[in-house]
Amino acid sequence: MYRWMKESEKSKMENRKIQERLAALRSKMNDYGIDYYMMPTSDFHNSEYAADFFKVREYFSNFTGSNGTLVVSRDWAGMWTDGRYFIQAEREMEGTGVTLYRMMDEGVPTINEYLQQNMQDGQCLGFDGRVISAEIGEELEDDLADKKITFRFDRDLAQEVWTDRPALPCHEIYVLTDELCGKSFAQKLSDVRVRMKEYRTKAYLLCKLDDIMWLTNLRGNDVECNPVALCYAFITMDAFYLFVQQAEVTEAVRSYCEKSGIVLKNYEEIIPFLQNHKYDGKTLYDVRNVNYTTYRALKDTAEGQGTTIRNEKDPTAMMKAVKNETELKNIHEVYLRDSAALCRFIYWLKTNAGKIPMTEYSAAMYLDELRSKLPGYIELSFPTISAYGANAAMMHYEATKDVYSEVKPEGMLLVDSGGTYMGGTTDVTRTIVLGRISDDIRRHFTAVAVGMLRLAGCNFLYGCYGRNLDIMARGPVWEMNMDYKCGTGHGIGYMLNVHEGPQNIRWAMRPGLEDAVLTPGMIVSDEPGVYVEGSHGIRTENILEVAAGEKNGDGQFLHFNQLTYAPIDLEAIDKKYMQPGDVEALNAYHEQVYQKVAPLIEEQEIRAWLREQTRAI
Repeated sequence: MYRWMKESEKSKMENRKIQERLAALRSKMNDYGIDYYMMPTSDFHNSEYAADFFKVREYFSNFTGSNGTLVVSRDWAGMWTDGRYFIQAEREMEGTGVTLYRMMDEGVPTINEYLQQNMQDGQCLGFDGRVISAEIGEELEDDLADKKITFRFDRDLAQEVWTDRPALPCHEIYVLTDELCGKSFAQKLSDVRVRMKEYRTKAYLLCKLDDIMWLTNLRGNDVECNPVALCYAFITMDAFYLFVQQAEVTEAVRSYCEKSGIVLKNYEEIIPFLQNHKYDGKTLYDVRNVNYTTYRALKDTAEGQGTTIRNEKDPTAMMKAVKNETELKNIHEVYLRDSAALCRFIYWLKTNAGKIPMTEYSAAMYLDELRSKLPGYIELSFPTISAYGANAAMMHYEATKDVYSEVKPEGMLLVDSGGTYMGGTTDVTRTIVLGRISDDIRRHFTAVAVGMLRLAGCNFLYGCYGRNLDIMARGPVWEMNMDYKCGTGHGIGYMLNVHEGPQNIRWAMRPGLEDAVLTPGMIVSDEPGVYVEGSHGIRTENILEVAAGEKNGDGQFLHFNQLTYAPIDLEAIDKKYMQPGDVEALNAYHEQVYQKVAPLIEEQEIRAWLREQTRAI
């Protein structure tokens, strides 16, 4: 039974709090002459997961999803979020007075369109410029220029209203060995400077946290589930400056930086540094990854000195995306161990559902515990999604110890999970049958499995982007006149962020989205799905390595190697919705699962179960 009704009184109290907080915010807006105030889901580096200090949008709206932007005027408030969170946002914001704007739905204006239509000439738009990307800031400047809108980006109004705001995250940084990374900092820096010369730039401002961590072979713990530290880097042809919180620098890190030629500076010094630096040529930056405040400091100072800045996609992004031989070797080993842990979990789940008390949350905790015992475990790569029944229709649903559903021996449980280890970062989703399911669900499940396998098995020419291949996975879902409101695949970091660009697999290309030619050494997820509100959600996700195949007169052919080896639940497969080639692909994949994972499982009962779960159909 869902526990939302038990939470109704608590929700009412929370919503009253939201109304009070919005009133306090509007009072501050009035003090500073701000007519509209914008709050995105971001930290100073546009990280995917915002630490508690940065959860301003959540504080003023009660919406906890990982993506959304809140805009507040003196008599209105609106939340923009994407299709993954429509259900969740409606539920969490009910009674707060905040209006939900369903992004990409027909007739729904974008934030900029709304501001163009509703702001009056000469009004003021406010935001904390450190949490707005330069790209978004420039777009606002252009779109609102005709109305002579002024901008106030030097005020973090939340700091003046949120009296018990959590502290800025600050944790020790640690050093990875060159042997584990496959390439030294010096080698990577040399490659970056080659690209700087190609762009005819003399300096490079790098703000993306996982890029800086990859480049320096350092790691941190300032962003949930991302082993990164809050930092900036400024690179010239003869110096490398790293701006970090000094409390995070251990003696080992300080020694490593001294030996590597990394000049350590205080995290808070980035703006005065940029304002006082003597620029002697173009400075490279990425408008998507530098925040608006930092961008303005760079731009205004450089141009004031008679030099220019050059916007290009961070060259480190592509370097990081194409894994080297050492990284790939370690990734394959990590995924095998991780797959074995998932197989143990599925066995436990199917064996115990209905026999022991079980909830979405307790199931997630059991899987998290299994992962934590694996060699080299660091942390989860994202909070485990364990969604039973209709909850699985919410793509990023997360059960908690207080709010959850009971897991019964009927229907299905969707579990999306992963870990970060010394040697790799994992991500995998399985939807597991626990009892009776309908024929419609069986058809949906089969279509998702077929789509995942068709994409994993395709052969394609070098030069293809993910958008050229998306139809392989999405086609079986489209054939049912259904769709899933997200991409099919994303890149994955090496001991870094579970969501990594620039590569992706999606059909819809929108302005600002990253994209890249699929290249051998890239890692990408393959995760089609079906989500039916109020009924069920299904996702089957494997992780794939882009690999080189035959090269001939027609070009260089590529294919995918599987990294994930876990059974696809045959209880939900219906052969009548499959082509003969689909059946062959499923059987071949399941044989690989058994051959690769069984040797890692000592218990005979689990190995026998795995043999049955991977039987040919």
